[in-house]
Amino acid sequence: MAMQAHEIEDLIRASFPAAKITITDLAGDGNHWAAEVVDESFRDLNRVQQQRAVYASLKGKMDGPAGDLHALALTTKAPE
Repeated sequence: MAMQAHEIEDLIRASFPAAKITITDLAGDGNHWAAEVVDESFRDLNRVQQQRAVYASLKGKMDGPAGDLHALALTTKAPE
């Protein structure tokens, strides 16, 4: 089942309420997305830690072939 951009953003926003979040449908199929998440909480974390935190916010939606979210290209950073 494909996800909508607002569903992905809502899941991420629940964990990062003050973040600047940009969601882009890469293929127009609702299965291949890109997300940019800019949040102050990332300041002292390395990129792997930042991305793990965002993936955790997705609450299992990317888990295995039965997941609702097939592919997510993720960019994370602290605000400049």
